[in-house]
Amino acid sequence: MIFPMIEIETIIESIKAKRFRLTDHADEEATNDEISLVQAFESIPNGEIIEQYPKDSPYPSCLIYSRLKNGDPIHTVWAFNPATNASVLITTYRPDPQRWIDGKIRRSK
Repeated sequence: MIFPMIEIETIIESIKAKRFRLTDHADEEATNDEISLVQAFESIPNGEIIEQYPKDSPYPSCLIYSRLKNGDPIHTVWAFNPATNASVLITTYRPDPQRWIDGKIRRSK
């Protein structure tokens, strides 16, 4: 099955409608990087999708770059199930400057 690319509005709408769940991994990574899940959710409306992973299984996913209220960059990875219009927060973390330029562009290895 081929899924269309995810639009950020789709993720935002699923959050507003409370059609989402989060993985244990997302909870653990948020704790490790001192990000509250509320902060992660609140950052999405001002974010942008910087990478798409349409072949992820069981659902396509995407990487969203946004900023916390204090201006710190944050990444969240979301999967989306088009059959249920529900999203899954897979992980959230602060982008490592050694791996990311301005939190948006992957550095070459």
